[in-house]
Amino acid sequence: MRATWKLTLAYDGTDYFGWQVQRDRTTIQGQLAAALERVTGERVLPQGSGRTDAGVHARGQGASFALEAPIPAANLHRALNRTLPEAIRVLGAEIAADDFHARHAASAKTYEYRIFRGEICPPWEARYAWALNWPLNVEEMRTAAQFVAGQQDFTSFAASDPDLAARNCAEDDEEPGRRGNVRTIFSSEWEEAGELLVYRVRGDGFLHHMVRNLVGTFVDVGRGQIAPEDVARILAAQSRSAAGATAPARGLFLDHVEY
Repeated sequence: MRATWKLTLAYDGTDYFGWQVQRDRTTIQGQLAAALERVTGERVLPQGSGRTDAGVHARGQGASFALEAPIPAANLHRALNRTLPEAIRVLGAEIAADDFHARHAASAKTYEYRIFRGEICPPWEARYAWALNWPLNVEEMRTAAQFVAGQQDFTSFAASDPDLAARNCAEDDEEPGRRGNVRTIFSSEWEEAGELLVYRVRGDGFLHHMVRNLVGTFVDVGRGQIAPEDVARILAAQSRSAAGATAPARGLFLDHVEY
């Protein structure tokens, strides 16, 4: 009988063109689909909890698909990790309810963005953090981060690119027009960990480039270019041009997904 599967994945997105399969480009979804076909002989397109961009990493991406093959979960888990590139790991594999869908069933997601603040960014951090040695007022950044909590329209922090309509405006790949650019942020905070400055944000969904645009704006606050209270003004403007620059992809991690 056909069974619905749920995977939890971790990956280094540096050398991949994001999650979504693309012609003539190496993607996480494409690699996973190819591995599943080699292991089971079945062609399936696994659905992710959201479409991470090129260069973005994950510690707990969710994926779902259906298989006819009657394979034990431990065997599938082991076989996929033997087949996938080392930059992509399956952390868990289990049979789920028949109607489970990695995107639709997600109730919350947590993203993490890492900034390296030391004078010289070591090679082992360079792929996974935005190296900045500018002076930053972290307390002001913490204050600014609180202005995005709650249910709000995040149009000012959504990507303004030519294929936005095709992407449905969302990293979450939700149905077009289901709730526009309104999202609910449950927590938004900056933490210091040695030479790392880490932004952690948990919400019910995120627009395309939303976290990276938030980080770019908070960095403007930290540099004294705008005040923390200006974040409220930027939200009210509902215009991408009102917010700061997009932070580099390499510092962003999809930390985990809640179901």
